[in-house]
Amino acid sequence: MKKKAVALLSGGLDSTLAIKLMLEQGVEVHALNFLTIFCNCTSKGCRHQATKVAEEFKIPIKVMNITEEYMEVVKNPKHPRGRNMNPCIDCRIFTFKKAKEFMREIDASFIITGEVLGQRPMSQRRQSIMTIEKETGLNGLILRPLSAKFFEPTIPEVEGAVDRNKLLDIQGRRRDKQMALAKEFDINDYPCPAGGCLLTDTCFSARIKDLFKYVPEYDISDLHLLKIGRHFRVSDNLKLIIGRDEKENQRLLSFSKQGDYVFDILDIPSAIGLARSSETNTLPVIAKHEVPKQSRDIELIASILARYSDEDGKPLTVSYKILPSQEWQNISASPASEESLKNFRII
Repeated sequence: MKKKAVALLSGGLDSTLAIKLMLEQGVEVHALNFLTIFCNCTSKGCRHQATKVAEEFKIPIKVMNITEEYMEVVKNPKHPRGRNMNPCIDCRIFTFKKAKEFMREIDASFIITGEVLGQRPMSQRRQSIMTIEKETGLNGLILRPLSAKFFEPTIPEVEGAVDRNKLLDIQGRRRDKQMALAKEFDINDYPCPAGGCLLTDTCFSARIKDLFKYVPEYDISDLHLLKIGRHFRVSDNLKLIIGRDEKENQRLLSFSKQGDYVFDILDIPSAIGLARSSETNTLPVIAKHEVPKQSRDIELIASILARYSDEDGKPLTVSYKILPSQEWQNISASPASEESLKNFRII
């Protein structure tokens, strides 16, 4: 067996250590990083950190953006989800199948992962691990250097490509041993030792459930918008997103598209609102010129935006336009009450 492996590299501490242990044994490692909009493990992103690790270790890395393909897994998982929208077992099956394809592409012999037995409640239980290996057809070909002593020897161990005596017996959710090992290897910059997935977040899960229910024909910009601002379901066909600061205001505008409505309070510093319809990319009630400017939807949106302005309960002039037009129209609005917002807020 060749001493050549594909390593799943998130950029987190565990996957970094797993690769380091293999490099210490002379294994030729090719890193594979999966990128989705659901990754929340570092402020600069998993791709940044994974690439940085690969550069420091002087190993090649392939970064794959799998967001659109992965959405089918999120919508229709075969195995139970976690507490929220996280399809952890199906996620691992999906990514290992991708790794298997890459392994064959570069003529590698096995796969390395930083998984630790018992660390994650869904995908890193022994039964889940066995299920994942079976459904991917990778029995004996997934090496977990940090927890190898808790599993039967893998094929690379049996065939001598890897020395089992130099593998570890870490299990559970504590990170003491990993941090001590990082210190031993002089690995100091690991901003996401535990990683992160937005699909495990209750608030984000509520937003993606809302998207699946009301916008079956969503696009990639709809997915990106899930990560920004405050979300309100105005009606079955209409959602409003309000930025929480200047940075989010700019991000909202960067993901806007033709047919979206932009709401702003032009004469004071304020939040920006982006309203999007799920019907043919227009707002069916307020986009038609024959409908009075102060329609119910416009009034409601204006009042919600006024609620998040810098003023204190005073009526305000809210401006709005439909993209790509730059022509603003105005409406007077009083801030919505906190009680009324409960009927529209998506947590």
